[in-house]
Amino acid sequence: MKKISIVVPTYNEEENVKPLSEAIINELQTHCSNYDYELIFIDNNSKDNTRSIIRSLCQDNHKIKAIFNTKNFGQANSPFYGILSSTGDCTILICADFQDPIEMIHTFVAEWENGYKIVIGRKTTSKENKLMYTLRSMYYKLLNKFSDFEQIEHFTGFGLYDSSFVQTLRELKDPTPFLRGIVAELGPERKEIPYTQQERRAGKTKNNFFRLYDLAMLSFTSYTTIGLRIATFTGFIFSILSLVVAFIYLILKLINWYTFPMGQAPILLGVFVFGSLQLFFIGLIGEYIIAMNKRLMNRPLVVEEEKINF
Repeated sequence: MKKISIVVPTYNEEENVKPLSEAIINELQTHCSNYDYELIFIDNNSKDNTRSIIRSLCQDNHKIKAIFNTKNFGQANSPFYGILSSTGDCTILICADFQDPIEMIHTFVAEWENGYKIVIGRKTTSKENKLMYTLRSMYYKLLNKFSDFEQIEHFTGFGLYDSSFVQTLRELKDPTPFLRGIVAELGPERKEIPYTQQERRAGKTKNNFFRLYDLAMLSFTSYTTIGLRIATFTGFIFSILSLVVAFIYLILKLINWYTFPMGQAPILLGVFVFGSLQLFFIGLIGEYIIAMNKRLMNRPLVVEEEKINF
């Protein structure tokens, strides 16, 4: 009997974990009854009652498993580690807030049985804030334009991954993995299924500007070199312009030695323009160095505090 692994990352989802587990198990028993299953919750150090509820679920059903992290290791590392910990013939990653349709599980499995090693859900519309959806669309198009690989627009990681691809993920040993980019870069032929992203069922989103910025910069520095190229070309162009302007000022001063005022305005303008450009590109280069540094340190994806039913 084939086995399906369901991985659910959680952080302060006390209102969602129990109804979500019930919905997932009902979906599996109704449409995938000829498969064995495991349901893995990987918790990023929740501060509410999420862990106690998960413990209770694990006691009632030994096919429900739990990994409790010692700290919050971010929304990229924790789900990735959950996938690596799965033991099924295929693994499905799904969010804990009901924004990913549970009823798509059997659709994923059917396409997997048709031969696809990766079956993903791709948002075509969303009931989230329209401004956020628009900004995400712009971000995906920008990333796709400058990436060395064709990125998947409006893909959150929600999807099914065959055990052979999960093994590929294990062999990467990447301490800062970006699953969406890895699927686009290394994944075999995939099946994309469109869906409408629902509103969060309960609780508040844990994403804020800084978490979204970290995720955006992780993808940007992992799959593009455009930032460094822009810095190089811009620096070169402005250096040439500086030399031209300096040469012109020198000629004008030599021709009109006593009447041509050098003036402070051009000097101040040059200082502020070049200073701001330098600060911007130093910061951009710093983002690449941060990404490199994290990989060189090769720290673990997460540190486990407790595992249940493994």
